[in-house]
Amino acid sequence: MIAQDRLAEQFEAHRQHLLHAAYRMLGSLSEAEDAVQEGWLRLCRAEADAIENLGGWLTRVVSRVCLDMLRSRKSRREEPLETHPAEAYPAAEDGDGHDPEREALMAESVGVALLVVLDKLKPAERVTFVLHDIFGMPFADIAQVVDKSEAAVRQLASRARRRVSGTAPRDSADLAGMRRLVDAFITAARAGDFGALIAVLDPDVTLRDVSDGGARVTRGAEALARRVCGRALAAQTAVVDGGIGAVAAPLGRLAYALKFDIRGGKIIAVERIADPARLAALTLHVPFVQAP
Repeated sequence: MIAQDRLAEQFEAHRQHLLHAAYRMLGSLSEAEDAVQEGWLRLCRAEADAIENLGGWLTRVVSRVCLDMLRSRKSRREEPLETHPAEAYPAAEDGDGHDPEREALMAESVGVALLVVLDKLKPAERVTFVLHDIFGMPFADIAQVVDKSEAAVRQLASRARRRVSGTAPRDSADLAGMRRLVDAFITAARAGDFGALIAVLDPDVTLRDVSDGGARVTRGAEALARRVCGRALAAQTAVVDGGIGAVAAPLGRLAYALKFDIRGGKIIAVERIADPARLAALTLHVPFVQAP
């Protein structure tokens, strides 16, 4: 019992790091917790005294579990995840069960736009990108996780990086200014600041709302501001089809995207896309990815 308690303490020291990595790989808090718990079970079955670097060992094990879950996700999507008895592993400090509010906070901290883009990657690309570009794991260690050569892992990382961040546009300075304008629009909409919304909109701005039921057009700055004031709670800036836009993805699931037409330092048109077919066809990038 003493040895088991000591092992549990050592595991708890790594739990948050493992959870953050698993969440970025899976985009689901409940699945990430399952992956971390599976890591605990495998640690209990291993010869723990022979593990020189426990943190590295756990990261590789949990990452492999995440990779297997991603690969089998299509066949398991309609099936409940296998769970283990609560007494089999040390309980997390923040409780058990699905917590939508906690998952929303996790998605916000990671960046909903990043989660949306990561979801478009292939399993090995996603795991490699998260481990290397976000958490700085060496390619040699990642190769053990994905069962590929180090050279192949470098190619995976390069391909994933291009799909996540895209290529730098030639007018990047102009894009940065547009991003500040879109950030101001989202902040004002979220805060319900009518005056701040009017300040970034052209008087003749139009909003075209495209859903699977057709399109609806709103004209004029005041009409648009009234419509979005107090909304856009889940929206975050992203690169949408090569231009600055935004995506809204509650719990990391894409609900709609915004495309902006900006001229003379004002937003002259907004297109809100919620039609599933249009959303699937969009090219999305996250220009800045930061480690936690």
